[in-house]
Amino acid sequence: MEIAFCRIDDRLIHGQVATVWSKVTGCNRIMCCNDDVAKDTLRKKLLLQVTPPGLKAYVIPVEKACEAYKNPKYAPFKTLFLFTNPGDVVRAVKGGIPFKSVNLGGMTYKEGDTLISQAVAVNKEDVAAIKELHDMGIEVEIRKLATEQKMDAMKVLQDKGLL
Repeated sequence: MEIAFCRIDDRLIHGQVATVWSKVTGCNRIMCCNDDVAKDTLRKKLLLQVTPPGLKAYVIPVEKACEAYKNPKYAPFKTLFLFTNPGDVVRAVKGGIPFKSVNLGGMTYKEGDTLISQAVAVNKEDVAAIKELHDMGIEVEIRKLATEQKMDAMKVLQDKGLL
């Protein structure tokens, strides 16, 4: 399986992903990787319904995504991986998916979070996971839109006093 792109966006498949990121990455599959969402029948159904025409999407637990990545049956897939949080990406990397870069695209602000860009808010667990990805040699960049210039997540976290 070829990795087309890895994005963290807690909305998973939505307008920007469906109309822009899927085209920019040239993917033929979208894999939404989150244990809770995979169990949520309604959300799963809605995500599959908004999949762009011509693409196949899956909503699966992180462990199952790791198994699929390693399965030779899925070798022709050029996959856009979508996650809701950095901790799940760490789990996927430890499970055998060799991401070289991770895009922070949209993480909704919740009570106690720190806003680090227009569209990305993080908590302590997110910061620890981003640092862990960085320490594994994985680029972590912030970009809401494909046309925006990449921002180095580690530099942004340092500038905000979170590291």
